[in-house]
Amino acid sequence: MTRPLALVVDDEPDICELLGMTLERMQVDSDTCGDVGAARRLLSQKGYQLCLTDMRLPDGDGLELVEWIQAAGLNTPVAVITAHGNVETAVRALKLGAFDFISKPLDLQSLRKLVETALKLPSDTVREGKVHLLGESAVIVDLRRMIDKVARSQAPVHITGESGTGKELVARMIHEQGARADQPFVPVNCGAIPSELMESEFFGHRKGSFTGAVSDKAGLFQTAEGGTLFMDEIADLPLPMQVKLLRVIQEKTVRPVGATAENPVDVRILSATHKDLRALVKAGQFREDLFYRVDVIELRVPPLRDRGADVSLLAARFLKRTADVMGMPVPELSEGAREKLRAYRFPGNVRELENILERAVALSSQGCITASDIQLQDAGADEAMPAGEHLGERLESVERDAIQRALEENRYNKTAAARQLGLTLRALRYRMQKLGLD
Repeated sequence: MTRPLALVVDDEPDICELLGMTLERMQVDSDTCGDVGAARRLLSQKGYQLCLTDMRLPDGDGLELVEWIQAAGLNTPVAVITAHGNVETAVRALKLGAFDFISKPLDLQSLRKLVETALKLPSDTVREGKVHLLGESAVIVDLRRMIDKVARSQAPVHITGESGTGKELVARMIHEQGARADQPFVPVNCGAIPSELMESEFFGHRKGSFTGAVSDKAGLFQTAEGGTLFMDEIADLPLPMQVKLLRVIQEKTVRPVGATAENPVDVRILSATHKDLRALVKAGQFREDLFYRVDVIELRVPPLRDRGADVSLLAARFLKRTADVMGMPVPELSEGAREKLRAYRFPGNVRELENILERAVALSSQGCITASDIQLQDAGADEAMPAGEHLGERLESVERDAIQRALEENRYNKTAAARQLGLTLRALRYRMQKLGLD
């Protein structure tokens, strides 16, 4: 097999020699040059699988080369070698399209990991993942294009959008289409972890480090080693934890609770929130330095109301999936039902559409979903809804109560309870399973 080829751009012979020796041990051939002009000529002539460039060069800097590679439409991943602690330069490089960065003095273990990750990228197109973002609206086409682009980088990506728009789906697509696809994808909801357990959950702990620590435990960063850590609702992190997280991102090391030594970690950071992080920074509720480290690239997931005909595509997908689970033919949507969905604003976005159609399938009869089967939130429901309660949770609570009451009134005869509720027995069983009533 042909060995991979890398380009090293540095005017220091010692650095070129060190990088060349390291690449040779990894079975990677390399060319070297000492300035931006020579690098451009070589990149135009040969197909390189990786470019390593120093920041300071006689006729310019590494950022100029990063920009030129992007403008030329080359697929060569480029990593920038920065001065130690120069976070601003590293962030600028990532924003311009650099694959990754590494700081001087060079740590050879980190360098080898960077090279291994870069060489896993396909040379021409982004690999297909297991999950897909369905839709043909302009905003979704643009979002898929951006996902393809950022998947080829190691830059931290912050995903914004309303609740229920599919932010975790976007994060999974970035992971699966990138160089870390064969490594773990670890999602965590930052708002669901008690503050007193956060450090242990993220960084792990040693046996006996606190009451209840009966054995060593790996944290989320160690679990995601080599892969991607997706921090959903990152805005909910308390300020003390934000300080610790910033240090881990900058130093690429973690110290488990009760440990005396730092452990290196190689993890790509993706984050998301439905809140406005910039507003939280201004209010002093989110650290500005952490914001600039996690928001290197920002992707916005559009609300369903801005996606036009995508509602019909998504509805067809959800109806088929629900019908398959229930073991029944896919029901048709009547024109009245379609019109009702077209006119609705979907405050709960894609998640709400899925819930609405699941209930509609359960309520429908004779293979057709009518307008009366489509149960929507009324206009004033938002004001009446208690703080923190989502539409889906409220509807599930009402549905659970109705099923429990029907079962009690019919002495737990499911056939009779289904008849009373106007459901088929199969639909009742499906709803009971979804609601945890089995």
